Amino acid sequence: MVLRKPPFPRILIDNVSCTRSGAQILRNVNASIHDGGALALTGNNGSGKTTFLRMLAGFNRPSAGQILWNGHDVTNPGIFQQFKLQLNWLSGKDCITDRLTVLENVLWFELLEGKEGRSMPALEFMGLGSLAHERPRVLSMGQRKRLQLARVLALDRPIWLLDEPSVALDDEGVRLLEHIILDHRRKGGIAIVATHLPIKMEDAVNLKMAARFGRQQTFLDMLGGSGDIW
Repeated sequence: MVLRKPPFPRILIDNVSCTRSGAQILRNVNASIHDGGALALTGNNGSGKTTFLRMLAGFNRPSAGQILWNGHDVTNPGIFQQFKLQLNWLSGKDCITDRLTVLENVLWFELLEGKEGRSMPALEFMGLGSLAHERPRVLSMGQRKRLQLARVLALDRPIWLLDEPSVALDDEGVRLLEHIILDHRRKGGIAIVATHLPIKMEDAVNLKMAARFGRQQTFLDMLGGSGDIW
């Protein structure tokens, strides 16, 4: 009998740390995610959940360790150019403009991808079909979050980075969110979700972020903190 090696993780976070403005935000984080997998980032505000997502999205670089995609370091410029095309980013800033209609706020991103035809079905699925030709200023906060999620559906990329996706959603909205994450994973997609609210994700790996570490000493600190170097 031939023994097969287990498949290499699609994404491997290997002993990653992140320092910003002298403060250590993340330290020695490890996780592996296969196709169809989900990673839930939990922890108190300020524990580094958003920093973790931003690091995966390429906005921050690890100060130590590696983030591997298909076995390749994503900080390599050539690899990152391919990796970023796999990412679907939902941040705390909704990037919704009143200069466009609700539909155009999704369609504009879809056309940038060279795709067409998914925007309206995505809005309808998220319960915004009747508001497609309205300006976003008529939307409630929960509807604005549904609009963001419709954009995630329309772009149809394999790796979802979702930062507090359930905030402002009502119970029905949370159920829709759970459904689209489940459907995405059944198709082989990956969901990495930062949340302080409960979201049902079957067989998700839970990574509880530790409290933030203190600021590293600077040269001035070692001189006694007076700020007087002469």
